[in-house]
Amino acid sequence: MIDNEPPVFPFSAVAGQVELKRALLLCAVDPRIGGVLALGDRGTAKSTTVRALGQLLALTDPDRAVVTLPLGASEDRVIGSIDLEAALTTGERRFAPGLLAAAHRGFLYVDEVNLLDDYLVDVLLDVAASGVNVVEREGISHRHPCEFVLVGSGNPEEGELRPQLTDRFGLATTVSTERDPAVRREIIRRRLDFADDRAGFYRRWSGAEVELAASVAEARRRLDSVDLPDAVVESIIELCVAAGAIGHRGEVVLSYVARAGAALRGADQVEQRDVVDHALLALRHRVHREAFDSAETVDRRLLDLVRSVIAPAPVPA
Repeated sequence: MIDNEPPVFPFSAVAGQVELKRALLLCAVDPRIGGVLALGDRGTAKSTTVRALGQLLALTDPDRAVVTLPLGASEDRVIGSIDLEAALTTGERRFAPGLLAAAHRGFLYVDEVNLLDDYLVDVLLDVAASGVNVVEREGISHRHPCEFVLVGSGNPEEGELRPQLTDRFGLATTVSTERDPAVRREIIRRRLDFADDRAGFYRRWSGAEVELAASVAEARRRLDSVDLPDAVVESIIELCVAAGAIGHRGEVVLSYVARAGAALRGADQVEQRDVVDHALLALRHRVHREAFDSAETVDRRLLDLVRSVIAPAPVPA
């Protein structure tokens, strides 16, 4: 939290939405995972959780910001702009950085990503693939490094997401309304307490925030030393083949996320359990869906495959 800036809702205080929070933390440990797509019901704290991540990460690395790309943002605001008059009259190249420059080394968050203008979708795909943002105006160009973790949220009832963009997200989670009355009571209680006293609420959760931020920073520091055995890689490949995962990104992402999961739990080596724990996140948006498949049906089918390929490892309910 920046001094004198009102705190946002603490990440560690978000009740429920375990899978979304887990996916974001994994990407914070290893940005190569490629981001998070969170689709689901309105009013389920998707935006609150993503913005809270930025506050959390700032505790150990202030440069890792979460930048929001609003719908309707102009091209110049997103990619940046060049002062043509200064370039033509004085030869000076003045570049005004956009949201992509601000997101470098951090997270770029797009709410209602399924409603994003097609042109901006193309821009995001190009920059995410190359790691460089190029701005060109009247024969004058400027380029800068631009590597970010893309996070998108939205309600699938309001529009479909282009397949090319869906595939770019490393992980996907379905965010549903909590059904447990106890969890719902806790959500309301915490939300009201935060509204009554933002600073006081943050102070009460500051210990948990500091501890969680430190665990992410430590996992990130030791990530490259975590071993990924050949046997685990073989299981990942077998699972992706059995699931009919489209392309090879599934194997790559599941390898990254299994290692990040092992690093978060303090292990020196990836185990089969790390594959089991994260298979749904990495594969649910990469498998073929039948015409009337629901998100729950796809998950059940994938869980059955996990049981058959990596049995008898425990599978989350």
